[in-house]
Amino acid sequence: MSQNFRNPVPTVDIIIETECASKRGIVLIKRKNPPYGWAIPGGFVDYGETLEAAAKREAFEETGLEVELVRQFHTYSDPSRDPRQHTISTVFIARAKGEPRGMDDAVEARIFNFDEIPQDMAFDHKKILEDYFTAKY
Repeated sequence: MSQNFRNPVPTVDIIIETECASKRGIVLIKRKNPPYGWAIPGGFVDYGETLEAAAKREAFEETGLEVELVRQFHTYSDPSRDPRQHTISTVFIARAKGEPRGMDDAVEARIFNFDEIPQDMAFDHKKILEDYFTAKY
């Protein structure tokens, strides 16, 4: 008798602290694909890839920014955090310089201050940002 095991899928999210000529804050992307809304840049970890490499790759693919990872922030594992499937996300804090631009599956990328965070956030990203800003200040 064979058993069919199902495991959560590993993902990364990157809170990018950035500064450019016009603004200082964190980078969010507007998603091109469902679930729609604003999100922290991130995505799935490829087979054979480290979490750190995935974070740098996803940050660049979605924002055009090369990031320096500062530290691992927290891991989020609520089975309902992603409506598509059960994912476990390791969140990194990173720094970058420059103006982000929406690339890959991001329609738009913008810098936001704490008091500007959009209400229409995808996944559990509003909770992640609340945790981040609480820990930061």
